[in-house]
Amino acid sequence: QVQLVESGGGLVQAGGSLRLSCVASGPTFSSYAMGWFRQAPGQDREFVATISWSGSRISYADSVKGRFTISRDNAKNTMYLQMNSLKPEDTAVYYCASRSVSTIATTLSQYRYWGQGTQVTVSS
Repeated sequence: QVQLVESGGGLVQAGGSLRLSCVASGPTFSSYAMGWFRQAPGQDREFVATISWSGSRISYADSVKGRFTISRDNAKNTMYLQMNSLKPEDTAVYYCASRSVSTIATTLSQYRYWGQGTQVTVSS
């Protein structure tokens, strides 16, 4: 069983930056691919970024490419999302998710474990 806890959300002005963290419990964190998703009010949850168990494979949604950076520190059981040049349309609840395999994926159904989410609000 993997438990995930996100932190680092908040209110920021457009053009600003935030760094989200996701701490995982469980001995197999370093074996699993991880991802970030987000859900804006009234919208479906959508893919943001994913990273393989080793960090060697990464993929981003087109909407965040060049602005967001996903990373992980397996020694700390922690995954990060550095968000720069934030836009009002980035406003959403951001969720950390873990697969139960090592390869990356971009769809919700491919993730087994989910955190409770952290709110990111970008003001214009």
